[in-house]
Formats: sequence, structure tokens, C-alpha cells
Amino acid sequence: MQSNRPQTGSIAVNGGLLHDHDGLGQQVARSSAPSPPVDDVTIRVQKLYKHYGKTIALRGIDLEVRRGELFGLIGPDGAGKTTAFHILGGVMEATTGDAHILGLPARDARNYTGYLTQQFSLYPDLSVDENIHYSAGLRLVPADRVEVLRTKYLKLMQLDRFGDRLAGQLSGGMKQKLALCCALIAEPQVLLLDEPTTGVDTIARREFWDILAGLTAQGITVVVATPDLVEAERCDRVALIHEGQIQLVGTPAALKADLHLSRLTILTPDLVNVERTLLPSIDPDGQIANVSTFGDRLEVLVKDAQQGESLVRDLLIQYPIDRIQSEAPTLENVFIALLRHQGSVPKSILFPRSRQFAAPSNDRPTSQPAISARHLNRVFGSFHAVVDFNLDIHYGEVYGLLGANGAGKTTTIKMLCGLLPISSGEMSLAGERGNLRSANLRRRIGYMSQKFTLYDDLTILENLQFYSGIYGIPPRQQRDKIRWVLAICGLEGQEHLLTRQLPGGWKQRVAFGASVMHEPEILFLDEPTSGVDVLARQQFWQLINDFARNGTAILVTTHYMNEAEQCNRMCFMVAGRKVAEGSASQIKAKQPGQLFELQVGQLQPSYDLLRGDLEPWRVSIFGDRLHVVLDRPDTELPWVKSLMHQANLPIFDTQPLPFSLEDAFIGEVQRAGGAPL
Repeated sequence: MQSNRPQTGSIAVNGGLLHDHDGLGQQVARSSAPSPPVDDVTIRVQKLYKHYGKTIALRGIDLEVRRGELFGLIGPDGAGKTTAFHILGGVMEATTGDAHILGLPARDARNYTGYLTQQFSLYPDLSVDENIHYSAGLRLVPADRVEVLRTKYLKLMQLDRFGDRLAGQLSGGMKQKLALCCALIAEPQVLLLDEPTTGVDTIARREFWDILAGLTAQGITVVVATPDLVEAERCDRVALIHEGQIQLVGTPAALKADLHLSRLTILTPDLVNVERTLLPSIDPDGQIANVSTFGDRLEVLVKDAQQGESLVRDLLIQYPIDRIQSEAPTLENVFIALLRHQGSVPKSILFPRSRQFAAPSNDRPTSQPAISARHLNRVFGSFHAVVDFNLDIHYGEVYGLLGANGAGKTTTIKMLCGLLPISSGEMSLAGERGNLRSANLRRRIGYMSQKFTLYDDLTILENLQFYSGIYGIPPRQQRDKIRWVLAICGLEGQEHLLTRQLPGGWKQRVAFGASVMHEPEILFLDEPTSGVDVLARQQFWQLINDFARNGTAILVTTHYMNEAEQCNRMCFMVAGRKVAEGSASQIKAKQPGQLFELQVGQLQPSYDLLRGDLEPWRVSIFGDRLHVVLDRPDTELPWVKSLMHQANLPIFDTQPLPFSLEDAFIGEVQRAGGAPL
């Protein structure tokens, strides 16, 4: 939406900040600022307010972040996260209140602060080395330090082999790591990272967070905003910000414990009817606090695991239940429970439907596939992007296509929806095998690409009218469906805004609405929720599931593994090939070995030691614990303990954990020879 934020005299460059007080482009000398005092509290914010005209973005924030802490700032779009980062980064002044970094006012501490904004701040036509040297020059890094720091950080980010490559030719994950190198070249003591992993694939994201943990071990304070609450679990502490106020602060473990709820996972072949039966029982003061549907299961938050399970079984006595399992709540459960209590969770708005397709029985697909592919191949010159790919997706099914960047997902989608010719193989859409590019078939298909499918120079209303006309929606239905899109986006009364004025999350919502207004039989969604906050993602998936339950076949790609759990089935792709397929529960159950959580005395040295003796992907840092995957735990776990003991690195506790879908994905990709960590 249109912002009233004032323009400042600060320029974000290569992840660092060059401040121009007089508008003359003058550089700030590193030696001109006094040395900051030593204090365990690196960032101190007191009674911080920020007004944009009549809009109050921050409402009296109080916050302290300690030296060497990995601190997460989480909250929905518009909560005030980016405004807080702008003030801490010295990009803008607060209306009232204080923000101090290293004992100095935030604007005076800029020489000690690195700031990565939401947008890539690299020069795409400069090489990796040129971006680093340019950033070092802007921050007046002494010449004798540049090469030392360049070598150190490029090696840390595993970019040392790509010094001559243009930044524009890097993957999303590599770009973010290069931007981090550019911020670190000035040796900051504080890093501010505003959603640094948006659009970055799962493997690169885990690697990025391990790097952040390594930086904090060197005493660097890191504050990071993320829309992914699975990522936030890796922080030492997190603060939940909503409507400009800090609602909760604590370690992820403490916040989950303070929720005083248990999570019941229910596996049943009759998801739809089980959900309908349980939803009326939600009562903030009763036993059932929340009910969420995922691709092959339901999750129910209850006040007491034993009493809750007894109540659930009584309510579901007429339905088949395969299993009910009690598990610890997640940080996302904490987030949703708090916002639900405040009445901030978006309400469901029914789609003005005019038809229904071959809806599945008991939430299972019908026999006739909506999308079918046999031995599908796509070759670009000598590069084999998709290799011998087979696929069947049925009406009423949500199918996830998951893989690292470059795995072939988008190429596969473009072939399946007729935007890219196949090199060899066979495929059918909605029963059609001949002309898959015909106008008639295209009206039966919806497609939302990675890039926004909207026209920036048209208003929101003009975009929706344009797509309504293309898809041949009758005028009376057009009005109802455009009203529905505006309602789910929270944009009633703002339909005459130019689309370019919308933040990314709102653009994604409008683009989704535009892709489904014509009630497609088949819907292709290529990373529809990239950069969208947890509340908007929840709303997206309610809408996606509603279309599936009314018979639409849906193929979706995503880098968020907790979101992929919403799919009925999914497959993992590596180098254009399918390496695993099934429901989330099936894929996790098939994983070899065991995942262990290790509570250790010295986190970073323990991590470095185990990564040197195990395959690197098997070891990762989660908050103050290590996660380690062992294929033969009976022999390997004693070996790990012995190795740590010999290095004088204590292990206080070892607990087995169930595999998450992220663990399963990384394991499958690495065993198949995918992108190395």
C-alpha cells in the first residue's frame, strides 16, 4: 500500500550503508567515530515511537539485545519490523524514544553496523570480487585489510571459487551470502538482516543460518527478521511484534512452554469430515484451542494431552482414525494462538463459486488424473533440465513439487501448463493430449508464476478487470469475484492504487486472486507465498485447500517445508530427477537412521568438530543445541560422544527427535548428490 514514509539522505549499498547528511555523496570515515564502550547489552531500545502522518508504525517499543546474540524479530506484514530496522540502521530517526547500539545513538553507531535490506543490494553487472571491493571502498576499509577479509568471508560463505562470476548470475542463496560478505567487509559488530532468506531454497537457507550462528560465536550481534517461524526456532531469543508493539520476548523453548498447550497430530483418511467435526469445538477457554489441517493430517492444540485426546476420540467416534500422537507445540503455534486471542487472525471469506469439478471422496483423489506426464524431458543445448519425469495429479489433490534452486521445478511447471515445449515424453491436461496451448484449454487452467503476474502500471482494479476479461467471466460474476479478491487482500476501498505501490505480500495475494477468479480446473502455483508472512500464508492455504476440496487439481512449489506439509502428496527433485515421492508422513517415515538433539557445553567448537568428521549436512545449529543425523545410531552415537570427549567438549544431554520435512528433504537431496552444504 502507498507509504507516507519520508525520504532520507541514506543510501543502502551492498548490504552496508553510506550516509549522506548533506546530499553530497560524501563518505563517512571509519576513524571519525569514537570507539564504542564495552557492554553486554549491544542494542538498547526504550519507548520507541515512529509516526508516518496519522499512521503509528511503532508504539513504545522496549527491547534489549545482548552481545553475540542471534535475535529474531517476527511478526506479520505491517507489524513494524522494517521501521525498527531503519531506525536501528540509522536510515531514519524515531519520532520519540531512544535506540542505542554499542552505547551510541543508532545514527552514530553506523560505522559498527551492517544492514541487509529486504531487496538485494548488489550490482548485478559487477563480479563477486568487484562488489566486495566496491563496498569496502565505500566504507573506507584499509587496503591491507580488504584482501584478508575478502578471503576469510568468501571462504566462509563457500563463494571463494566464484570471484569472477557476475552477481547477476548467482542463485538467490549465493546472492544473499555475497550481500552478507559485503556487509561483513567493514567488520561490523552488529548485523541487521531484514528477511535475508526470502526466495532462498531450503538447503541454502539452512547453510545461511549456520553461518549466522558462527558469526555470533565471534561476538557479532545479529538481529534478523524472518517470515518463517521454523527459521525463528534457530534464534537464541525472539520477539513477537504486532501492530507496532512487542507482544512477547523469550527463547523459543520458553515461549512454547508458556503456551501451556499440547499438539495432537491426527492421521485419518477422512480429513474433511474430521475437520468439520472438530472446528465447532474450538474454545479459547475450553480443551480445544485450535484445529489446523495439513496435507495428510490434522493438528489440534489442546490444554492437556491426555484429556484432549480422550475428548477428540469421543468427538470422532464415527470416523476412522489411524493414529493420534502427542507432540510439543511449535513457535508457529505460539504466534497463531496469540494473534487468535487478539482477534487478529484473518477470517475465512467464501469464494463466490459458480461450479464444481470432480471433487474427491473422503479427501482422496478420483481415478482420472487431471495432470499426467510420462518420461518427460527438457534439454537446453547440452543441459538436461528435466530427466525422465513421471507424474499423476488428480482432481481435488494438492501436489507439492520441491527442490533446491535449479532442480528443474519451474521448467517442469512451464512444460506442464504448455508455456514451454517438451523435448520428449507425453503429457495430458484435463484429459487433453493434443493441442495443450489451445485457448479453450487455457481458460480451464490457472497459473501464478514466481514473478508477479500483475501489471505495475495498472491499478489493482484494472488488473482484476483485465484478467476477468481474458478468462471470459460474465460481467455479473466479475463484480462478485473482484469484490472477493479485494476482501481477502484487505484492500477494500484501495482498488484504485497502482499495483506498483503494493508491498510484495499484498501483490502476491492479488496475483493469487487474479489466477483463480475463473475457477480453473487445474491450478499451477510457483512459489505463491514467497516473502509472505505467516498469517497471510495461513490464509493462502485455507484458500488453496478450499479450491482442492471443490475439485481443482493443484500443483504448487515452495521453499517453506512447514508449508509443504499442507500438500496431500509431494515429490523431491534433484538435478531434474524425482528422488522421493509420497505424503509428508510417508517421506519422513522412510528416512534412514535417527535425528539427535545434543545439548553441548561449547556450541561452535562442537559444531566445527562434528562437521569435520561427518558429512556437513548431518550437523546443524538450532538455537543453543546441535542437531545431528546418524544412519547407524547404535555405533555412531557412542563414536560421537567419544570424539567430543577426546576434544574436551562436554555433552550434557542427547535426545532422539522425529525427522522434520526439512530434515527429510535435505537428507534425500544430499544422498542423491544434490547441492552440497
